Amino acid sequence: MPKSPPADRRQFLTATVALPLLSAVDTKSSVPKSRIVVAHDPDVLLSLSGRVDSNRLYRLLNDGIQALAGTDSPREGWQRFVRPADVVGLKVNCLAGKGLSTSVQLTEAIEQCLQEAGVRPENIIVWDRHSNDLENAGFRVVTDRRRPRCYGNDIGGYESELMTWGSVGSLVSSTLVRTCSVIINLPVLKDHGIAGITVALKNLFGAVHNPNKYHLNVGNPYVADVFMLPPIRSKVRLTICEAIVAQYEGGPPFMPQWCWPMRSLILGSDPVALDYTGWQIIEDKRREKGLKPLAAVGRKPAWLAVAADNEHRLGTNDPGRIDVLRIV
Repeated sequence: MPKSPPADRRQFLTATVALPLLSAVDTKSSVPKSRIVVAHDPDVLLSLSGRVDSNRLYRLLNDGIQALAGTDSPREGWQRFVRPADVVGLKVNCLAGKGLSTSVQLTEAIEQCLQEAGVRPENIIVWDRHSNDLENAGFRVVTDRRRPRCYGNDIGGYESELMTWGSVGSLVSSTLVRTCSVIINLPVLKDHGIAGITVALKNLFGAVHNPNKYHLNVGNPYVADVFMLPPIRSKVRLTICEAIVAQYEGGPPFMPQWCWPMRSLILGSDPVALDYTGWQIIEDKRREKGLKPLAAVGRKPAWLAVAADNEHRLGTNDPGRIDVLRIV
């Protein structure tokens, strides 16, 4: 079992980042900022195939949640987002197989952290759109209600009534609607050949029965509108983006020639701010590798501005209102 963060590291984080939960304040304007934490460990990745040091990953995860919440301990940080009575759904992204999916190691580390925060193991559900995708990414389908479960919407089912918002009309995952009280969103940082990027907001395409209909016009406004469906918007409480290995071109399938070892996790409760931050990281890497920006190749994620507009209010895409906290 991974070990708890050493006391001196916890004290360092407390001393340097103990700010109000989820936001910092710009002293010039007194406008709250959305906090995004980029937690980095240069030694967390053991091989470019994605094998990680589980103890380091566990510590990185706890350091990140403590920094995000501004608490005195990781356990208190987790308790800002979940309560012991919650049924917590971990929405993974397993479309790309073992190469570039939410890892089993990260998911198991989160399960351990949740249990240490008081959530019962039988109240944790790992889920995605298809059970086959989960198995291809290294997960094992589990439906035993006495322990953490893991299955796709093909097992959990969809609601029978269409839910609508703006441009979308979909049947939503019954696991999300009826079983879970809280969703922790676990995307992977990667490029998307149609929508520009796929990080926090787009990962909830896996919660609806017809995501294939929502890729027109670079996913705009569909990515924002799917997230506005009431059970999605109300239950997604936290995003932990896996960026241990990330991809800057050729996504969403795994294309190793366009991957790089970022060795980080990106955490936040504002999915728009997190997606904006991830977009800029991908653009920086594209620039470094001599590729054109997404706008120049017709894949600018314009849906981010829609998600932040006065109609949606899902978060902010204004870099002046995003406080990116980097910890090592």
